[in-house]
Amino acid sequence: MADYPLKLLRRLGPRDAALIVMGGIIGSGIFRNPSVVAQSLHVGWAILGVWIAGGVVALLGAFVFAELAARRPSDGGLYAYMRDAFHPVVAFMYGWTLLLVSQSGGMAAAALTFAGYFSPLVGLHVAPTLLAFIVLALFTIVNCLGVRQGSGLQNLFMVLKIVAIAALVLVGFLAHPAASAAQPALPTGTTLSLLGAMAVSMIAVLFAYSGWQTSSFMTGELKDPSRSLPRGILWGVCGVIVLYLLVNVVCLRVLGPTGLAHTDAPASDVLRAFMGPLGARLIAALIALSTLGFLSNQILVSPRVYHAMAEDGIFFRQLAWLHPRTRVPIVAIALQGAVAIAITFWKDYAHILNYVISVDYVFFALAAIALFVFRARDRAGATPAPGFRVPLHPFTTALFLIVAVGVVVTTYVSSLANALVTLGLLLVAVPVYYAFVALRQRGTSTPTAP
Repeated sequence: MADYPLKLLRRLGPRDAALIVMGGIIGSGIFRNPSVVAQSLHVGWAILGVWIAGGVVALLGAFVFAELAARRPSDGGLYAYMRDAFHPVVAFMYGWTLLLVSQSGGMAAAALTFAGYFSPLVGLHVAPTLLAFIVLALFTIVNCLGVRQGSGLQNLFMVLKIVAIAALVLVGFLAHPAASAAQPALPTGTTLSLLGAMAVSMIAVLFAYSGWQTSSFMTGELKDPSRSLPRGILWGVCGVIVLYLLVNVVCLRVLGPTGLAHTDAPASDVLRAFMGPLGARLIAALIALSTLGFLSNQILVSPRVYHAMAEDGIFFRQLAWLHPRTRVPIVAIALQGAVAIAITFWKDYAHILNYVISVDYVFFALAAIALFVFRARDRAGATPAPGFRVPLHPFTTALFLIVAVGVVVTTYVSSLANALVTLGLLLVAVPVYYAFVALRQRGTSTPTAP
């Protein structure tokens, strides 16, 4: 164990947890993905059906994580579930992928996306990488000031995103449908081919809904986490489902299935139908705001995993250090910011990120299995049932597990490179983990972080 006696302060409640959940899910994808789905389906009811089905899967995942949080309110969230249900090496593999890919890569992509929309919006002639660097550095500093400051900034952006998306929905209901909305849908082929297209489209939809798991990283700073975290997860996921469905409804109303399939910027086209060229600038501001909020969320939550790893003695021990006044893991926060900044200057990293993003669903599947493991252990140990339990378990948990495995298999089968890069990344984590274990067992200090 790391030799730092200070502990994280519990300053966050269910509302914070819910906003963190929503902030971890909603990025810029919802403003682009409706057209991606429409390009495969072309039928309004099928498009909405896929988004509803994706919301159901997200809710099933939320149920699983809510019960995991109620049964094991441990620091580090999903990292701790992997450690306690299986083996610390599995937990290390998860934290390893967060730092090198999932969180850091997502943050770099969000920062660059923000820069790409913000610079032309305000006429700022600054290189996107430089602006991304400034934003990442600024948010890193804010989160070092304290969890209340970091969560407050994240909550502010999330509230603004909700208001902005609600305004988009309102405009969509007030706008006159475009000419394409009245055109007949493109041919869809047989019913079997339509169902196949829906299955393929589910991959993009499920990724759009992913992100609820990151709220579990904040367990150590939530008041009464066994109650507040399950509530926050369920409230947050339900809120996202409502917003996503409303965005798709107005896109279909204004553009129609055919128009939606032939645009790369559906939200922009919805606003343009109501207020002309000004709509394009407004949607650019909305996307910039959304990506900035997502970035704030990721910098807030992910360093808590590295802190938990360091406390377990399987990572750089300096990452477990907490500032004596703010009680936040500023070294872990600084490391997260530094890795994300480095990735923004690594142009080829985007290709690697595309290959390994499906690793999230590997651990979603393991989380479902972990729930079965914890239930069996708690029954054997006569541990009282938690306040929240997954409805219709084991059927709903098994369904989520099947879907998660299906996503992994589908993405890997479609791209051998995806499978090889992801497998290689996970395998490299094993010797690194045992190197830290060997150093700890010899009674020496773990390596000093660069």
